[in-house]
Amino acid sequence: MLGIPRRYSHFVFGVIQSGLTSLIAAGIASFPAGTAMVFLTHWMVSWLIAWVAMLPIVLLAAPAIRAFSLRLTREEGGSQTGRPA
Repeated sequence: MLGIPRRYSHFVFGVIQSGLTSLIAAGIASFPAGTAMVFLTHWMVSWLIAWVAMLPIVLLAAPAIRAFSLRLTREEGGSQTGRPA
């Protein structure tokens, strides 16, 4: 493995998540392209543009989204410490 310190795991998650999400979205948006070569070219260019745009948004929004999702949910099993039982 790369040996990236665990304290940077949220950045690694953000890079992977934004890359995968933008790859799938760009593929869906590029699907109407004519030939396979046109589709692949359009898909890759669209994906790179989408990834560059989404990466900072995901990295900046992820902590707020996580905090919001924790407020919308409750701990199971009666534990109120915020840690798994």
